[in-house]
Amino acid sequence: MRLLLDTHVLLWVLTDDPRLTANTRKLILAEETDLFFSAASIWEISIKNALKRADFPYDPSIVRQALLENGYNELPITGEHSIFVGTLPALHADPFDRMLVAQANVEGMLLLTHDSKIEGYPGPIRKI
Repeated sequence: MRLLLDTHVLLWVLTDDPRLTANTRKLILAEETDLFFSAASIWEISIKNALKRADFPYDPSIVRQALLENGYNELPITGEHSIFVGTLPALHADPFDRMLVAQANVEGMLLLTHDSKIEGYPGPIRKI
Protein backbone atom coordinates (compact mmCIF):
# COMPACT_ATOMS: atom_id res chain seq x y z
CA MET A 1 0.00 0.00 0.00
CA ARG A 2 1.23 3.48 -0.85
CA LEU A 3 0.46 6.09 1.82
CA LEU A 4 0.68 9.85 1.49
CA LEU A 5 0.65 11.51 4.90
CA ASP A 6 -0.93 14.88 5.54
CA THR A 7 1.48 17.44 7.01
CA HIS A 8 0.21 17.21 10.59
CA VAL A 9 0.34 13.40 10.44
CA LEU A 10 3.98 13.58 9.30
CA LEU A 11 4.80 15.79 12.28
CA TRP A 12 2.91 13.46 14.62
CA VAL A 13 4.94 10.50 13.33
CA LEU A 14 8.24 12.34 13.77
CA THR A 15 7.37 13.45 17.30
CA ASP A 16 5.68 10.18 18.33
CA ASP A 17 2.53 12.15 19.11
CA PRO A 18 -0.08 10.27 21.19
CA ARG A 19 -2.80 11.32 18.73
CA LEU A 20 -1.54 8.53 16.45
CA THR A 21 -3.66 5.52 17.25
CA ALA A 22 -2.25 2.02 17.48
CA ASN A 23 -4.03 1.10 14.23
CA THR A 24 -2.53 4.10 12.42
CA ARG A 25 0.95 3.27 13.72
CA LYS A 26 0.50 -0.33 12.58
CA LEU A 27 -0.54 0.81 9.09
CA ILE A 28 2.39 3.22 8.80
CA LEU A 29 4.93 0.70 10.11
CA ALA A 30 3.68 -2.26 8.05
CA GLU A 31 6.43 -3.78 5.95
CA GLU A 32 4.30 -3.66 2.79
CA THR A 33 3.58 0.07 3.20
CA ASP A 34 5.41 2.56 0.99
CA LEU A 35 5.45 5.94 2.74
CA PHE A 36 5.36 9.27 0.90
CA PHE A 37 5.50 12.92 1.86
CA SER A 38 4.67 15.75 -0.48
CA ALA A 39 6.86 18.68 -1.40
CA ALA A 40 3.70 20.65 -0.54
CA SER A 41 4.07 19.57 3.10
CA ILE A 42 7.66 20.82 3.24
CA TRP A 43 6.48 24.07 1.64
CA GLU A 44 3.72 24.39 4.27
CA ILE A 45 6.19 23.72 7.10
CA SER A 46 8.58 26.31 5.61
CA ILE A 47 5.88 28.98 5.58
CA LYS A 48 4.79 28.25 9.15
CA ASN A 49 8.41 28.11 10.34
CA ALA A 50 9.13 31.51 8.77
CA LEU A 51 6.34 33.03 10.88
CA LYS A 52 8.45 32.21 13.98
CA ARG A 53 5.42 31.06 15.96
CA ALA A 54 6.30 29.73 19.40
CA ASP A 55 3.86 26.82 18.92
CA PHE A 56 5.52 25.67 15.69
CA PRO A 57 9.14 24.60 16.36
CA TYR A 58 9.67 22.59 13.15
CA ASP A 59 12.58 23.30 10.83
CA PRO A 60 11.64 22.19 7.29
CA SER A 61 15.14 21.03 6.39
CA ILE A 62 15.35 18.87 9.52
CA VAL A 63 11.86 17.45 8.94
CA ARG A 64 12.67 16.60 5.30
CA GLN A 65 15.99 14.98 6.23
CA ALA A 66 14.37 12.94 9.01
CA LEU A 67 11.67 11.69 6.65
CA LEU A 68 14.21 10.69 4.01
CA GLU A 69 16.42 8.98 6.59
CA ASN A 70 13.39 7.01 7.80
CA GLY A 71 12.60 5.63 4.35
CA TYR A 72 9.92 8.06 3.20
CA ASN A 73 9.73 8.90 -0.49
CA GLU A 74 9.46 12.54 -1.52
CA LEU A 75 6.62 13.28 -3.93
CA PRO A 76 7.24 16.34 -6.10
CA ILE A 77 4.43 18.56 -7.33
CA THR A 78 3.74 18.07 -11.02
CA GLY A 79 1.67 19.90 -13.58
CA GLU A 80 -0.80 17.00 -13.56
CA HIS A 81 -1.27 17.44 -9.81
CA SER A 82 -1.80 21.18 -10.26
CA ILE A 83 -4.41 20.64 -12.97
CA PHE A 84 -6.29 18.13 -10.81
CA VAL A 85 -6.56 20.71 -7.99
CA GLY A 86 -8.79 22.75 -10.33
CA THR A 87 -11.26 19.87 -10.63
CA LEU A 88 -11.83 19.58 -6.89
CA PRO A 89 -14.99 20.96 -5.31
CA ALA A 90 -14.53 24.05 -3.13
CA LEU A 91 -14.82 22.18 0.17
CA HIS A 92 -11.58 23.42 1.68
CA ALA A 93 -9.68 26.67 1.13
CA ASP A 94 -6.28 25.37 2.26
CA PRO A 95 -4.13 25.10 -0.90
CA PHE A 96 -1.73 22.60 0.69
CA ASP A 97 -4.52 20.21 1.60
CA ARG A 98 -6.08 20.56 -1.85
CA MET A 99 -2.71 19.66 -3.40
CA LEU A 100 -2.39 16.59 -1.18
CA VAL A 101 -5.87 15.44 -2.24
CA ALA A 102 -4.93 15.95 -5.89
CA GLN A 103 -1.67 14.05 -5.49
CA ALA A 104 -3.40 11.13 -3.76
CA ASN A 105 -5.92 10.94 -6.59
CA VAL A 106 -3.43 11.26 -9.44
CA GLU A 107 -0.88 8.88 -7.92
CA GLY A 108 -3.38 6.33 -6.56
CA MET A 109 -2.16 6.73 -2.99
CA LEU A 110 -4.16 6.63 0.22
CA LEU A 111 -4.04 10.02 1.95
CA LEU A 112 -3.98 9.79 5.76
CA THR A 113 -5.31 12.86 7.52
CA HIS A 114 -6.96 13.97 10.73
CA ASP A 115 -8.70 16.89 9.01
CA SER A 116 -12.45 16.27 8.74
CA LYS A 117 -12.74 18.85 5.94
CA ILE A 118 -10.52 16.73 3.71
CA GLU A 119 -12.54 13.55 4.06
CA GLY A 120 -15.36 15.16 2.06
CA TYR A 121 -13.25 15.09 -1.10
CA PRO A 122 -13.46 12.27 -3.60
CA GLY A 123 -10.68 9.77 -3.77
CA PRO A 124 -8.53 7.57 -1.58
CA ILE A 125 -8.68 9.43 1.74
CA ARG A 126 -8.78 8.05 5.27
CA LYS A 127 -9.40 10.15 8.34
CA ILE A 128 -7.48 8.83 11.32
